[in-house]
Amino acid sequence: MEFEELAVDPLAGGIMRGYQCGMLWGAALAAGAQAYRLFGKCSQAEARAMIAAQGIVESFRAQNKNIDCRAITGIDLSSPTPEKIIRFLIKSAPTGSCFGMSARCAKAALGEINATLSEKHIEVPSVPVSCSAILAQKMGASDVQTVMAAGLAGGIGLSGGACGALGTAIWIIGMNSLKDGTGKIGLNPPDALAAIDRFTKCTDHEFECSQLVGRQFESVADHASYVRAGGCSEIIKVLAVQ
Repeated sequence: MEFEELAVDPLAGGIMRGYQCGMLWGAALAAGAQAYRLFGKCSQAEARAMIAAQGIVESFRAQNKNIDCRAITGIDLSSPTPEKIIRFLIKSAPTGSCFGMSARCAKAALGEINATLSEKHIEVPSVPVSCSAILAQKMGASDVQTVMAAGLAGGIGLSGGACGALGTAIWIIGMNSLKDGTGKIGLNPPDALAAIDRFTKCTDHEFECSQLVGRQFESVADHASYVRAGGCSEIIKVLAVQ
């Protein structure tokens, strides 16, 4: 999935702002891809992608004591430079370098994905299930890309971190740029920065899901109820503009 993988780059470093580690964004997208392969485009696939993302986040937190890039590395990536990126990748955090973390994260994430997707009985709410999947669909994403985005909901796996819809928008903008043949998207592509600007104006510069909605979602069903009641509809509308 060349475009899908390359377009994750701007999510590194917690959307390059120190929020959830980019490995979590990538692993959650992988969970959605596998959920689609097994279940197709349906509420079952979206719900399982979200549950797998929850497990991925908790596993990562247990390994690294935190899920936010800034807390793990101690590096401010708000104005990335090549030197800062190199330091970011080889920085020795309490749990080791980012390269070492990625190896451990990949193994643990795959275990969470396989465990969740192999469960026989999971209670699934009716659609829509995920705010980020709704946005993906509105932005013209394919069926598999829509399910891939599902686990980003609620600040990745309902963890309450940086908005999953924003991450989805940045990811899809990156894919569109690659498909248009505009070359490498880099870490701060202009169209993504424009989306972030629209987002911050809409949210009064708040990035974290738990702050935007005033709480952390308890479950997939809880989040689905919130979305069905029109929750975050204005944010979705603002981010869907292309």
